[in-house]
Amino acid sequence: MSVIKVGARCLQCPGPIVELHKASAKASPGDVIEIEATDPGFKKDVVAWCKKTKNELLKLDDFGDHIVAVIRKC
Repeated sequence: MSVIKVGARCLQCPGPIVELHKASAKASPGDVIEIEATDPGFKKDVVAWCKKTKNELLKLDDFGDHIVAVIRKC
């Protein structure tokens, strides 16, 4: 299992989801992707993306100035 860190600060929609999708395409099942974004819409987008792609959202934290999502590739 690898941990893949993705920086998507200062990207607006759909930038953070595009970066997450790219990281997911390179990841193996069981890998964990940690993505950091500043776009406030990313919070709902990442939840929907995980449901659509059947990946597991392990953690979603909103720190006010940025959001961190941790996803396990299934």
